[in-house]
Amino acid sequence: MTPEELSLAISACLKDAVAAGEIALSASAVPDEVRVERPKNREHGDWATSIALQLSKQAGTNPREFATVLSARLKSINGVAAVDIAGPGFLNITVDAGAAGALAKAIVEAGPQYGTNSALAGHTVNMEFVSANPTGPLHIGHTRWAALGDAIARVLRASGAEVTAEYYINDAGTQMNVFAQSVYNRLHGLPVPDGGYPGQYIADLGHEVLTAHPDIRELTEVAAIPVIRAAAYEAQMKDIKATLADFGVDFDVFFSEQELHDAGAIESAVARLREQGHVFDDGGAVWLRTTDFGDDKDRVMIRANGEPTYFAADAAYYLSKKDRGYTEKIYLLGADHHGYIYRLKAIAAAAGDDPEVNIEVLIGQLVSVNGAKLSKRAGNIIELKDLIDWLGKDAVRYSLARFPADSPLTLDPDLLKKHSNENPVFYVQYAHARTRGAARNAVAAGVDRSAFDASLLDHATENELLSYLGSYPSIVAKAAELREPHRVARHLEVIAGAYHRWYDACRIAPLGDEPVTDVNRTRLWLNDATSQVLANGLDLLGVSAPERM
Repeated sequence: MTPEELSLAISACLKDAVAAGEIALSASAVPDEVRVERPKNREHGDWATSIALQLSKQAGTNPREFATVLSARLKSINGVAAVDIAGPGFLNITVDAGAAGALAKAIVEAGPQYGTNSALAGHTVNMEFVSANPTGPLHIGHTRWAALGDAIARVLRASGAEVTAEYYINDAGTQMNVFAQSVYNRLHGLPVPDGGYPGQYIADLGHEVLTAHPDIRELTEVAAIPVIRAAAYEAQMKDIKATLADFGVDFDVFFSEQELHDAGAIESAVARLREQGHVFDDGGAVWLRTTDFGDDKDRVMIRANGEPTYFAADAAYYLSKKDRGYTEKIYLLGADHHGYIYRLKAIAAAAGDDPEVNIEVLIGQLVSVNGAKLSKRAGNIIELKDLIDWLGKDAVRYSLARFPADSPLTLDPDLLKKHSNENPVFYVQYAHARTRGAARNAVAAGVDRSAFDASLLDHATENELLSYLGSYPSIVAKAAELREPHRVARHLEVIAGAYHRWYDACRIAPLGDEPVTDVNRTRLWLNDATSQVLANGLDLLGVSAPERM
């Protein structure tokens, strides 16, 4: 019995109790699915639900009376061995061995779909992350959001949400002019301009510009700068996209800030917000009254000299997302962007959205790597591509995904390069490789999945392993709800530990000349179920599931 099946069964019992007049609730108040979780103490049962506490007030009764009525019906469900009422009205449910063991077959048959759910079905999400300026290579400051942002998008999709991963290219404004000037100076042997970009990569971009435009040095500075800006920008974005691809991060949309300006979206945003009554003029400048929505001060949109601010572009960009049909916009920003939270929520409110529903701003803390060396190309940064070459994509991505975004993090390269259980990514990947090796050995010994008897999975380690495999879908749903993919990583480590204990206690292949029995065949199902869950979970984190290690 899967958690989903038990959830639906509890809901059906509730509906029957309501229809029979045993519980005074309207039919619409009964959820189609009831949340079930693993009890903290496994002696209390296999699953627990707090539905009686949630609905008893509406039913006009106390939670224990509600739970008593529901437990009587639950005990009649095929596969439920026992139902106990605990505390103020929790229901602890124990399933019989056959029902628990049936999960192994269900997981294998579900394959990559096991763990997916519909908790966020109907949610249309635009998620913006990384969005590094196209004036240099991706570095360690972008690494955390590249790994976490992609993992969050994956768990959201696994929970039924429609997600667009978007990269906002800050290709308008002063920094692009300084970038172009830096390349121009390098091409002409001049010093780096004030506030300009140093590093070998600027020289490399100069070579690419020169290859595309051999006569660029013959042009005047005024004529050359626009050409250099366009060509160097294109080359740098190509490098950024290649690095992201090497890191296993795919974006659905690369959105250009410059296109907002060129399309008149800034002026349109100001006009639309003025119509909403939130724009005012003062001192020759145009302002958005963000203090009405919790910001600490009002924000300038158009300066007195007629130049739009970055804030105006932020407003236009938000309205673009709204116009493109995204009811939910998630922004993933760095540790130095706390001030943006109220500004962005104020824009949402001024645009007529609910800032508590239609926009979410996640702030990620800094990450560092012990012993990491500054980039030889960029000179003053640690490049993402160097981290990938040094530690490997899987090690970096898994390590970044297994901690909450709001916790400062220092990675230990010595640990991440260890082939031992101390290294979390190795521990989980090795467990998957071990499941595949065990399957190969079993098949070589004549074991196949031609038979399955769930009642044969009755060893204590099998019950433990099955319980963690059964919890996986609810872990994925919770990770999506809270935007916390580290929950998936930590659960995979728990599954890996349970698998190793089971592997040491229960043989899959027969020993020596022993005949192949249904115990062997059924255990192969459990082995392959574990393999599937580990692979599914690693995929949500953007990490490979190796066949051999």
